[in-house]
Amino acid sequence: MREAPSQARELDLAAERGRRLVEESREFVLVLDHQERVVAASRRARESLEGLVVGARVTEEMLGSGSSRTPFRVEYDVSGRTETLLYLSDPGDLAAYEELRAGFTAAVSHELRTPLARLLALLETALLPDAETEELIELARREIGEMGELIDDVFFLSELESGREIVGFGSTRALPILADVAERSADKAARAGVRIVVEADEEVELPLRQRMIRVVATNLVDNAVRYAGAGATLTLTAREEDYGPTLEGADDGVGVAELDLPRLFERFYRADRARASRGTGLGLAIVKHVVTAAGGHVEASGGRGQGLTVRCVFPARPAG
Repeated sequence: MREAPSQARELDLAAERGRRLVEESREFVLVLDHQERVVAASRRARESLEGLVVGARVTEEMLGSGSSRTPFRVEYDVSGRTETLLYLSDPGDLAAYEELRAGFTAAVSHELRTPLARLLALLETALLPDAETEELIELARREIGEMGELIDDVFFLSELESGREIVGFGSTRALPILADVAERSADKAARAGVRIVVEADEEVELPLRQRMIRVVATNLVDNAVRYAGAGATLTLTAREEDYGPTLEGADDGVGVAELDLPRLFERFYRADRARASRGTGLGLAIVKHVVTAAGGHVEASGGRGQGLTVRCVFPARPAG
């Protein structure tokens, strides 16, 4: 008997979660009883469907009879009663979503398949007589680390796009963060033969949270370390321009073809030389999403043999 209050609280919590899921859905969602009467509806449905009344039956006109909206029904039983979850969506939106979902899934699958294949080959080699087991295990660890990095980036980008990860929060001085990123990245940059230089005005502030500046700067550094080539120098710059503050990563490395520049911020896109290099293919996509979420824009310039410059431009702060 003493467990009853706890169980009741759990039931209340489950009911509230269910209500919130319906209420806050971005889709048109209706909950119907066995007589097609509306039991509950999402906020978007209540605001958009003319004539919708909780407790009343749904009509063809209400659902957009003759329109392009497509209903999708899910029936279920609860406490001996039959209810229906009714989703409404526009085919164009659904097709675009399915195309995006299918493309993203295929890209993630492809990017994971390569390190998985290398990992399998390493494990098979480790089973051979006289195999250098310790060296092979270390290489296998690197492959697992690469897969973990890809998964982390996918989840982080998903959090950015869903709004769960907040980008802007006041203004933050850039120089201390850029200097710290350069220091932390010094060892991996040295291994790749890349030098990092920080040139930032002391008082420049960016309209990003501290963590987001670190994310952008780290991805700019990682991009140069992986693709600029030995002997290159990456310069991280933050300055105040007439049109607003900017953050820039410019290297004097091998560069990319001009035709590739507009596509560098696409997920998983790699220029020809970069296809043979390690990396998740999401770094510059994350940079773009963070910057645009803060109201700015990104641009890439350079050319083959001319290095690569990635420039993040933020809106000017209101005067006064």
